[in-house]
Amino acid sequence: MNTTTNQTVSYDNDSKTHAIIAYMLLLIGLFTAIPLLIGAIWAMVKKKSALGTVYHSHYVNATRVFWWTLFWTIVGAVLIFVLIGYAVLGLVWLWALYRVINGFAKITSDLPYPL
Repeated sequence: MNTTTNQTVSYDNDSKTHAIIAYMLLLIGLFTAIPLLIGAIWAMVKKKSALGTVYHSHYVNATRVFWWTLFWTIVGAVLIFVLIGYAVLGLVWLWALYRVINGFAKITSDLPYPL
């Protein structure tokens, strides 16, 4: 345990490991799709066990990355017929990549993901 500004912060290695697994699956999923879904499910299942730890915000981030990526991918796919969809798909891919890499950077430093 580490105390910072009179607030107890918990560091749980299992929660950290499971969050890293979720991020890895999300990262692979940006290239092959199916692991994206598996990573999101993994994060949703493990999120409750990370309550009260620094890593809980990483589970929230992983879940949000999945849902927003899914939403904007559907929007982009629909808009492909008017050619703006390719830009939407490219931007959502870059956004998701940024969020996952930023999550990795934060979690390896034992910092919460800023939500």
